[in-house]
Amino acid sequence: MNNKDIANEWFMFADSDLDYAKLLLRMHPIPLAIICYHCQQSAEKYLKGYLALRGSKIIKTHDLTLLNKVCIKFDANFLENEEDCIELADYGVQVRYPFHVDLEERDMEKAINSAEKIKGFVLARV
Repeated sequence: MNNKDIANEWFMFADSDLDYAKLLLRMHPIPLAIICYHCQQSAEKYLKGYLALRGSKIIKTHDLTLLNKVCIKFDANFLENEEDCIELADYGVQVRYPFHVDLEERDMEKAINSAEKIKGFVLARV
């Protein structure tokens, strides 16, 4: 498989995570933590897809800020993603375990927005 095919697989999974996040908006009560988790996962997979396209080794991590720093080595414009990566960072692990995380709808809305921005940013560069 070539780099483009590998990247497209990452992007397909990233799209699914973002689609699931939006689908879960229909539930009552809205599962805020799970939606935020899927947003983080989507962003993570978009960044990994970009790295795959560039032929970089895919780091086994959920750390969006670390992944974004690796992307910066290929394109300095990835600095623009820093705030969105920070916004989503805690949702990859903390919301999946029995730690108390206070989330409100505005947190979920920010998470969806950040994931959408990262998606658009990455896809504009591939």
